[in-house]
Amino acid sequence: MTERVVLAYSGGLDTSVAIGWIAEETGAEVIAVAVDVGQGGEDLDVIRKRALACGAVEAEVADAKDEFAEEYCLPAIKANALYMDRYPLVSALSRPTIVKHLVAAAHKHGAGVVAHGCTGKGNDQVRFEAGIQALGPDLKCIAPVRDYAMTRDKAIAFCEEKGLPIATTKKSPYSIDQNVFGRAVETGFLEDIWNAPIEDVYEYTQNPALPREPDEVVVTFKAGVPVAVDGRPVSVLQAIQQLNARAGAQGIGRIDMVEDRLVGIKSREVYEAPGAIALITAHQELENVTVERELARYKRQVEQRWGELVYDGLWFSPLKRALDGFIDEANQHVSGDIRMTLHGGRAVVTGRKSEESLYDFNLATYDSGDTFDQSKAQGFIDIFALSSKIAAKRDLA
Repeated sequence: MTERVVLAYSGGLDTSVAIGWIAEETGAEVIAVAVDVGQGGEDLDVIRKRALACGAVEAEVADAKDEFAEEYCLPAIKANALYMDRYPLVSALSRPTIVKHLVAAAHKHGAGVVAHGCTGKGNDQVRFEAGIQALGPDLKCIAPVRDYAMTRDKAIAFCEEKGLPIATTKKSPYSIDQNVFGRAVETGFLEDIWNAPIEDVYEYTQNPALPREPDEVVVTFKAGVPVAVDGRPVSVLQAIQQLNARAGAQGIGRIDMVEDRLVGIKSREVYEAPGAIALITAHQELENVTVERELARYKRQVEQRWGELVYDGLWFSPLKRALDGFIDEANQHVSGDIRMTLHGGRAVVTGRKSEESLYDFNLATYDSGDTFDQSKAQGFIDIFALSSKIAAKRDLA
């Protein structure tokens, strides 16, 4: 029986060439799988037909935008997930979504191998292959660009030799990955970390320095889930899309950073994630109102570890799964409204309202009606500071 390979297919030059390339290198039949996570671009049916025209024996396409938003982006919002305190895991979140569809297709079509288009020096190869091994430990992985030295020049030559139905236009100066949660841009002149980004790098956001009127928005959450924008019910996908448009128009969500890649190198990345940053900003503030202090303190530690696991490609790991349970429990009272002003590249919280609030006006106020018993403060301080006082007497002796 002829070996079958499932290929993560984008519809672009490299993965279109990879169909024939894999067939020639391995003698296998190729099944192309394209997954829509809100990256925009061509119609899915156009992509499916191109895969078949390039030699795939089967081609599957999946509209996974709602799945991506609800099962992958939402947990990141609940976790306030920002890798290195800045990056909202735009690319890292989409990989396990795609992996799930690749493994399902491999089992459906009797394929023993899954292929992807990643290089050998990035994070995505790990995210794809670690995910595939977790969901399909029986499957093998190949990466034509990495394993068979399929350079762009070779890809163009192969495309022209075989007469494949895809344009071999000049390569963009940037490497771009995008989905509904954000956009990642690297390479080209950005590899010199002294060079500032220029406006043509950006697509999801407008220049925050340009004068414009502020935009006030109210986001409603229920148990950590965004359920309404300005009082109108939304799905998670719609919440992200609407805030992409509104926060993006105000230049919110631009991130220029040098980050620590899993493979051990530092890389310069430019991100745009207007909806993600706006939603995480709102969610964090609602947690400040509704989550008890010790739980909130511990959750911040969990958030960092959760983000590292997802960045490192361990979405399907036992630890990530266990932390999901903690994060869901911590979000059970995160319900209410957050008002923000979107302007000048920032989402600024200006109001909070929640029936689950732990904020007690009578305890917080310094005016008449104060119910905080200040007479107990001195004794509390004496006991709280006692161990430090005893140590100080010894150390100063």
